[in-house]
Amino acid sequence: MGKIKTHKASAKRFSVTGSGKVKMFHSSHRHNLSTNKTQKQKRRLRGSDILSPAMEANVKRLIMK
Repeated sequence: MGKIKTHKASAKRFSVTGSGKVKMFHSSHRHNLSTNKTQKQKRRLRGSDILSPAMEANVKRLIMK
């Protein structure tokens, strides 16, 4: 029987916490930080977040070995 390979692009972007939730970092925090985005936007994008339960199963299937 074949094995399911890890989706490497997803594995670099998501990680699983100790309790089994999927942690992600926000996009849109790489460039155009001085002119286009407000300070409030940049502050919200800075930290990590927990993925929604609806998407959690899809991402776990991609990144679990």
